[in-house]
Amino acid sequence: MKRIFFGLTTLLLLFPSQAFAAEEDFDPAVEFEQHAWIPIHIGPLDLSVTKAVAYLLLGTVVTILLGLGLMRWRLKVEPDERQTVGEMVYDIAQTQIAEQGLPAKAIGRWFPYVATLFLFIWTLNILGFIPLPLSDETVTVFGVELPTLGIYAATSSLSVTLALALMTFVFTHVEGIRANGPIRYFKSWIPEVPKGLVVPIAVLEVLGQFMRLISLSVRLFANMLAGHILILTFIGLIFVLGNIALAPISVAVGTIFYLFEVVIVVSIQAYIFAALSAIYIGSAIEPEH
Repeated sequence: MKRIFFGLTTLLLLFPSQAFAAEEDFDPAVEFEQHAWIPIHIGPLDLSVTKAVAYLLLGTVVTILLGLGLMRWRLKVEPDERQTVGEMVYDIAQTQIAEQGLPAKAIGRWFPYVATLFLFIWTLNILGFIPLPLSDETVTVFGVELPTLGIYAATSSLSVTLALALMTFVFTHVEGIRANGPIRYFKSWIPEVPKGLVVPIAVLEVLGQFMRLISLSVRLFANMLAGHILILTFIGLIFVLGNIALAPISVAVGTIFYLFEVVIVVSIQAYIFAALSAIYIGSAIEPEH
């Protein structure tokens, strides 16, 4: 079954939507442009439904179904394969993410958040490598215009990863103030140094806090974007150079990158984002200094 899936996926990747337009140049970046499918404007706010929003909504539904199906539905004393997978995911979220970053007193409060973050980002990442009919291009079949199949990851959009990172950023400082009080919490940012160094160190610490926000969002965004660009670029070489003889090499290299992203990068990036979120929240609850 896995061989069939990967084989079909490779064939679908072999024909990116831009390749069907004879007069257009193949450009992988076009796949990541955001166009308003359903325009929604409230004053200066643009809340239009785009490709990224559609994938976020789909990812939300799939995450809920995975959580219910793997960890809540028909649990048994002797687990079957489905329940075993659910227990494995739960164990990773608890022992490898929550317990490694959060103090014991905070696990009950923040484990649901980091575990949901882990599963949600993993779902968004994996959906980004499944060809779905969610694209801006259409193909006419028996007189009916249907969206073409394509791959796109919501986490390859900086606005999505920045929003996820912003939640962790806000929760970190809200929890730090709640656990320590505002004076003690912000005072913990500055170690015991001569008075002349207090201001420079305070400025550096504030910048460091915002750098966490940037690094958390950019790391996930850059890895997912780079993976998709590499896959589309190698497959697109066939059409850019107009030489079908390149197909075996382009498809082989593109498939290698595809498998590397699906098997390794998807899970690692979800784990890193959730683990760092737990560490940041934990360090705010129990500051080192």
